Amino acid sequence: MIEVRNVSQSYNKKSSEPTLKNISLTVKEKEITALVGANGAGKSTLLSVMTNIISATTGEVLLDGCDVRKLKTADLSKKMAFLRQSQQINVKITVNDLVEYGRFPHCGGRLGTADHKCVEEALEYMALADLRHRYLDELSGGQRQRAFIAMILAQDTPYIFLDEPLNNLDIKYSVEMMKIIKTLVDDLGKTVIVVLHDINFAAAYAGHIIAMKDGQIFKEGTPNEIITNEVLDPVFDHEFNISQQDGRHVCLYFDEGDCTKNGCCEKDNSDRKICERHRRIS
Repeated sequence: MIEVRNVSQSYNKKSSEPTLKNISLTVKEKEITALVGANGAGKSTLLSVMTNIISATTGEVLLDGCDVRKLKTADLSKKMAFLRQSQQINVKITVNDLVEYGRFPHCGGRLGTADHKCVEEALEYMALADLRHRYLDELSGGQRQRAFIAMILAQDTPYIFLDEPLNNLDIKYSVEMMKIIKTLVDDLGKTVIVVLHDINFAAAYAGHIIAMKDGQIFKEGTPNEIITNEVLDPVFDHEFNISQQDGRHVCLYFDEGDCTKNGCCEKDNSDRKICERHRRIS
């Protein structure tokens, strides 16, 4: 279990405006938890504090009851895997070498039989066995992202943290990546905490969503509890059009004024009449 207790964080201790402000939460086990919010809301910083990449200024993050700051790096890396938003690798490296690197916390770079087995399973699971000898710079964006997920998978941790894994991916590869992340939960029992900018991906795949604003948790809950105007409008400082599809709330990125101009939705001072096409949750 991961618990965040009264965590605040300031890169500059003299700053009057901390990056994170008194955050408390308990991570939902064996689910996808999505962090959403505008740029600068503190989502990536929260991930970094939870994984002890940076330390909290106040408060604590507990992993199975133990403060993560008191755990050895190797021990923490056997429990938590963190894939950053951008992966800076300046050396020529193959897919196989990258995935093997995921075993480092377990073997210190000297892979044994069990380590090679984990690497093989990760490559097969991510459909990368045929690409194992290809260099990363020879892969498409989607293939490269799958290779990094395979590295995380080989690390074999119960908790996986992903910071904007859909960054620079087109729609096809974004959908593919979210399906892969969902299978990590459903098939392998992983607990995934992911930063997402696309609200609809969060609504479609996450079981729990945490909406952040100005370094604080504005609200957390199920997708239908978070994908509402009462939550999203103030969090993103934008007026959203929330629709319903198969019982799920989704965001429509159009100007409601255009809808009324086209005559498919009518609106008066006392009531709102919305066409079937644009079923707004109001």
